[in-house]
Amino acid sequence: MEQKANLGRGIKFPIGVNSATGRFLMSQEEENVKESIYMILMTQRGERFVRPEFGSSLLSCTFMDTSDTEIHMAARTLRDAIEEQEPRVFQVEVNTEKKLHRGCVIFYVSYRIRRTNVRENLVFPFYLYTREGGVDEG
Repeated sequence: MEQKANLGRGIKFPIGVNSATGRFLMSQEEENVKESIYMILMTQRGERFVRPEFGSSLLSCTFMDTSDTEIHMAARTLRDAIEEQEPRVFQVEVNTEKKLHRGCVIFYVSYRIRRTNVRENLVFPFYLYTREGGVDEG
């Protein structure tokens, strides 16, 4: 019998309710790790009063310059935030792809889960806005 590594269990994100039981939907194992990483990406540092260091500064990049340097710095910041705040993963890599005609940068996050040594991926589109209403082609 195959034994799974215990990677944790928690309330599913985004939060949902089981219509049959009225209980919160739960996530576990690899899905729980992926949702945790998503929460790190979508939480602005300082947003949580009890844990002000939790999250990333990604949401501050909404109006960022779309130069390769700025996008590389944002990817590096994301990688550092994940490595610092999600102890269940290692070998975190963040690659990017500009989709400026769609107004977004796609972050490809790949990581290895410590207990299982399995590589997982998360594709995270981040939409950019500029003051002029369009997207810079920088």
